[in-house]
Amino acid sequence: MANIVYGLSGEGSGHSSRSREMIIHLVRLGHTVTAVSYDRGYHNLKDDFDVFETEGLHIASSDNRVSKVRTFTENLQRLPRGHKKLQALRREVFKTFKPDCVITDFEPMTAYLAHHYDLPLISIDNQHRIRYMTYPCPTRLHKERRMTISVIRAMVPKPDVSLVTTFYFGEAKNDRTFFFPPILREAVVNFRPSNEGHVLVYLTSGFESFLKLLKTFRRERFLVYGYDREDQDGPICYKPFSRDGFLRDLASCKAVMATAGFTLMTEAFYLRKPYLALPMRGQFEQELNAYLLARLKYGLNLRRIRSEAIGNFLYRLPDYVSNLDAYRAEGNDAIKAMLGELLADNCLRAWEFHHRRR
Repeated sequence: MANIVYGLSGEGSGHSSRSREMIIHLVRLGHTVTAVSYDRGYHNLKDDFDVFETEGLHIASSDNRVSKVRTFTENLQRLPRGHKKLQALRREVFKTFKPDCVITDFEPMTAYLAHHYDLPLISIDNQHRIRYMTYPCPTRLHKERRMTISVIRAMVPKPDVSLVTTFYFGEAKNDRTFFFPPILREAVVNFRPSNEGHVLVYLTSGFESFLKLLKTFRRERFLVYGYDREDQDGPICYKPFSRDGFLRDLASCKAVMATAGFTLMTEAFYLRKPYLALPMRGQFEQELNAYLLARLKYGLNLRRIRSEAIGNFLYRLPDYVSNLDAYRAEGNDAIKAMLGELLADNCLRAWEFHHRRR
């Protein structure tokens, strides 16, 4: 059995939710795993696994738009702490734990140290579909696409094998990339969806302009997560954070309105919930997710907030539900089997891919 370092981004909760499923699988196979993360990733996993807390990058936003200046300046301030954490990670994990393999879910320090110590590197994420998969992309996003590919290349240089999760399946650009349906939390797979008539709304930062429009739909009931409050404001019911409560409301809603993050979108698709996507402007992956959602006709890509568009989405819910019948709803068996195969016999296949790249 192998010693494995599993690095994961701490930005948002999607990385930690899918990494939890994969780490549990690795431990059940008999491997020893040390996770490396920060922020939400660290706090979501630290009570259940051996987790080294590192420093990571963050995206700053306001009213659902990326603030490039704040993102740059805030991450610049983290550089001294990041350097110290990198040295500690090298000393306390890589030299002491002596991993046989590194897995990364878009966490750069573990990826760079894998190259430094000449270890096999496996990426498990949805970001690498942007780099290694063919897909339609509107002309207006071509510049952002090129920039995002450069960022992905800088964050995770040259993975030996890429296990890519996606809800839109294109062609692989190399023979080291393998596509799988999205990794789902066990709790989501176990839920039986229903329709209790409410709309689930999830916003990761202040988005007052959108909430103002929702107040005009007085016949609807919107359950809003993402704000630190618990009260009623017209048709809006603000709810405090609760992992179990959120999942119950997701499984029983008639539709979802939220930012275009990959994890929530794909959980909604699995549960056959139409999705009104509010892509964060300046964040290419969210723009792409929302664009592909609209092409598949699973919901609406709402790039510009308009009351008429919200009303049209609610009116067309039966059409979106019908289209979602074609969604490829699968569990995690395929990607777990592939990962187990790569790591069998003390990472034998991972080493084969690693030496092929050299």
